[in-house]
Amino acid sequence: MTSPRPLLRGRTAPGPAAQARSGDDAERGSAVAEFTLVAALVLALFLGVVQVALVQHVRSLLVDAAAEGARVAARADREPQDGVARTQELIAAALTDGYAEHVHAATVERDGVPVVEMTVAAPLPVVGLLGPGGAMTVHGHALEEEP
Repeated sequence: MTSPRPLLRGRTAPGPAAQARSGDDAERGSAVAEFTLVAALVLALFLGVVQVALVQHVRSLLVDAAAEGARVAARADREPQDGVARTQELIAAALTDGYAEHVHAATVERDGVPVVEMTVAAPLPVVGLLGPGGAMTVHGHALEEEP
């Protein structure tokens, strides 16, 4: 076993433990950089999940409002415009008026049975400035009652 070599002013050469620690100095600050990169990735993933959840929530509300409006319009003593008004009222209460602008009702035949179809076209909600653009269209149906 060799003794440490003397250096200037009484200092000795670093031993193996000190040399191992000096290798850590080369990686000093890398944890901060790694945290920043991973945090950005996790944040982007989180915002993507929030975006999908928001779109599904709005879609569910629109489908429910369209189905309720179709049930109102399908009653024997009501007109399709009554269903449109009810759909718009429900959408405006749950969301904003911008989602209730394009609501249409029509009587169609499905398998030989008269059905009231309520159609709602609404913009896709986005989180922040990023996200999908465009619109979604949902339908609600109800069997038309005999007068």
